[in-house]
Amino acid sequence: MKNNLRNRICFYTAAMIIMGFLGCKDFLDAKPDKKLVIPTQLKDYQALLDNYPVINNSDPGSGEISSDDYYLTDIDYNALSQDYFKRMHIWEKEGLFNETTNDWSQTYRPVYVANTILQALEENNENLKNSINYNDIKGQALFVRARSFYQIVGLWGKAYDDKTANSDLGIVLRLNDDFNEKSKRSSLMESYQQILNDLQSSISLLPSAVVSPIRPNKAAAYGLTARLYLSMRIYDKARLYADSCLQLNNVLLDFNTLSKTATYPFAKFNKEVIYESMIPVPAPINNSRAKLSLNLYNSYETNDLRKTLFYRPNGDGSHRFKGSYEAGANLFSGIATDEIYLIRAECAIRANDLASGLKDLNDLLKTRYSKVNGTTTYVDFQTTDQKAALSKVLLERRKELLMRGLRWLDVKRLNKEGAGINLLRNVNGISYSLPANDNRFALEIPQSLLKITSIEQNPR
Repeated sequence: MKNNLRNRICFYTAAMIIMGFLGCKDFLDAKPDKKLVIPTQLKDYQALLDNYPVINNSDPGSGEISSDDYYLTDIDYNALSQDYFKRMHIWEKEGLFNETTNDWSQTYRPVYVANTILQALEENNENLKNSINYNDIKGQALFVRARSFYQIVGLWGKAYDDKTANSDLGIVLRLNDDFNEKSKRSSLMESYQQILNDLQSSISLLPSAVVSPIRPNKAAAYGLTARLYLSMRIYDKARLYADSCLQLNNVLLDFNTLSKTATYPFAKFNKEVIYESMIPVPAPINNSRAKLSLNLYNSYETNDLRKTLFYRPNGDGSHRFKGSYEAGANLFSGIATDEIYLIRAECAIRANDLASGLKDLNDLLKTRYSKVNGTTTYVDFQTTDQKAALSKVLLERRKELLMRGLRWLDVKRLNKEGAGINLLRNVNGISYSLPANDNRFALEIPQSLLKITSIEQNPR
């Protein structure tokens, strides 16, 4: 290529911005000259994968908007300027997304980047395969694609069920960079299998250590695979991959070392972060509006430091969230060791290995409670009752992973286990509900996409 690296990357970034404005048409209508966009050297591919705004800073917020860890006052709800946010908040069946830029189009952008790189690596295999960074870059691209597919299927697919996964609608599996390929939805089983295939391949290619957590390593791929198997309710494999992740990184923060009075007490890239990504906070769950569930707040014990490190009083008896690992209002949605401890603990308890599961749970919680003279005030939770142990670990999962983009997926999964979690809101004197296993747990496909494709809408 005649242009230097900077010009190529700038052109590619501009193309990505244009695709953002095109919204869902980015895979269908745009016909870029690939010779102008695709770099040819591994360092160029790495530069594309290091494009933080596209790869790490575009996670969808629809699940958090739809979940039950917060509420809006009537004043804050009525003040929302975007009607589609209002509709999403009360679980309307239609009209949930902006016509141009929305979670669907934003979450597919990293897929396009990954596919561009994977196809270029394949086409230039003979020239590049012996290079020292070839496997790492290929592994990163596979991980990026798998993570985006997982987010998409988590929002627009039903909760995974072995009995119906072959017939349930999955997602559009884009596996190349051909804009003109006809869009069609795969089955839910095919969608999950593709994600697993990408992750399995990435594990064998990624290094154990990376220069920054914006790049995935083996621990990140193990952790994401554990999260995926958890959502599929394949608990033995989720436990296995969580264990593999923690074998590589099991570091936990001591919350006693953090400032209770800090506006945002957690540092970005803190030592629990295995892989960095975030949700640019949407208007309904911005901490200036969203009030955290009072029942959830009251579930923390007095000596639990999360009660002061995650919650900031508003002065009217309500609380806002300040516990993001992004050191600000945006929400951390990456992979961190605390989540992996909780996955391994839950799966061990489900296997009736209470000793292992409760050890993981207690090891985590000891770091979350205040100390007196250097000794934690936390008292180990012990029981021989599997049901009580499972109830405890699921409660702690909700308390620990607050505002991480995980609650919506957990509600869907747990309702398949018979949890019967019905979501309720009261807005302007009207009660709204989302019963367990309702079709609306698979969000509406953006209407703008349906106008230009023949893919099926989710049942409403």
